[in-house]
Order: sequence, then structure tokens, then C-alpha cells
Amino acid sequence: MNRDEALQIMEEHVRNANLRKHMLGTEAAMRAYAIKYDGDPEEWGMVGLLHDFDWEIHPTLVDHPAKGQSILEQRGVPATVRQAIMAHAPHTGTIATNDMEKCIFAVDELSGFIVACALVQPNKKLAEVTVDSVKKKLKSRGFAAQVNRQEIQQGIQLLGIPEGEHIQTVLAALQNIHETLGL
Repeated sequence: MNRDEALQIMEEHVRNANLRKHMLGTEAAMRAYAIKYDGDPEEWGMVGLLHDFDWEIHPTLVDHPAKGQSILEQRGVPATVRQAIMAHAPHTGTIATNDMEKCIFAVDELSGFIVACALVQPNKKLAEVTVDSVKKKLKSRGFAAQVNRQEIQQGIQLLGIPEGEHIQTVLAALQNIHETLGL
């Protein structure tokens, strides 16, 4: 399984442009963390790229991402990637035990939140977002209310790093692909 094959799975199953961008952003953040944790950027990136591939097929917490696992297995997605995808969703009962699994859990909600922070900037650009502005918006419950802040904090605890460092890692990864994201 390579990135092109994973991208093909995403493109076959995800029609919503914003969801595709979220998955690409999560891929970028996972690749950044792979470098930090001496992991395989291709494998870690695949986790980010495919973590929500089945959301449009199974848009409930009861079914996502568990029901999509059979599709991934049939397409040859490695078991380690499938396991990490399960670990990004705490409602599955799958506990993140290794660095890759912890990172996808930690990155998922935060990457979407950072995009929301960019969208309220005057020019709607990730370049205008700072670590401090993300921290400030995290404290504002009315901003991006659908984002699970508790999961963001749990992710930071799982990684055992300072909040600012985590935000900076994800923000920089998103900024690196700003053109792809249109931000």
C-alpha cells in the first residue's frame, strides 16, 4: 500500500471537499509527528489520510470507523494503519497504545480546530494563525463549539508534551500544505 493507493481510497469514498481537506491536513500533521517520533512518514501519513474515509458512508459514532475496516482490509491497508484508525475514535473502545495511535488521536480534533481558526482570519490564511491565537480560541467555548476540546486535551496528555508544542507541530504541518488546503 502506498500513498497513491490510499489517496485513491479516499477519493472513491469521500465527496465532501472540506472532509478531503481535513484528511489531507491530518495526513500532513501525522507525517510531521512521524519525523518527531522516528516513525515511518508514509505509514503515519496513511493513517491521517484514511482516518475518516468512511464518514460519509457511516456518519454515526456507532459505525465510524469500525464498519470501514473491512474495506481497508480488502484494499490491503496494513493492520497497523487500521488499528491506528480505530484508536482515533475513543468510542470504539480501542485504546491508543503506541506513538502512531496516540498521535492520530491527538491530531484529529486539533487539525480541524486550527482550520477553523484560519477561517476567521481577515484573509482566511493559516499564515495568520499563531499558537497563542489557537490557545485563546480553545478557551472560547462559543468558537467552533462542535470541536471536542476534551479530546484535544486528552491528546496532549497522551503525547506528554506541552500544549504549545503540540499546537505548533500541527499548525506548521498545516501551514506547509496551505495551498492544498486553500488557506
